[in-house]
Amino acid sequence: MKVILQQDVAGQGKKGERVEGSEGYARNYLLPRKLAAKATPDALNAYKLQEQARRDGAVRAKERAQALAEQMKDMVVHVRAKAGSQGRLFGAVTAANVADALKAQYRLEVDKHKLVLEEPIKHYGRHEIKVKLGSEVSARLQVEVGE
Repeated sequence: MKVILQQDVAGQGKKGERVEGSEGYARNYLLPRKLAAKATPDALNAYKLQEQARRDGAVRAKERAQALAEQMKDMVVHVRAKAGSQGRLFGAVTAANVADALKAQYRLEVDKHKLVLEEPIKHYGRHEIKVKLGSEVSARLQVEVGE
């Protein structure tokens, strides 16, 4: 029986592949567990349309991420923190602090998990951090820590 896999199935194939399997395996295992659907012309056409829509969405998301990366290139985010006499902070500036400052200063909402700090910022000055905006898109952001 020919089926279209809805999920990766060990020993059979990857999601979206059209595979030939035994009638009993397909009817008793794959179809009831919604791991596969019968490979009818309508099902094949529907899968192609869904796959095209997914690819188009991914392209649009990548374009938005690249535009945001270009916009972030010239940004300097100012974060206020208290420090001792040597310029060493009493606490540390974390990704959450930078995300909050980005939202307040530039009205950009960036998830704190997308901000990559090698280590927390513990002294005054200008620091560069990496921002992961998508699977293939990243940007550099300048963070100025001061009073």
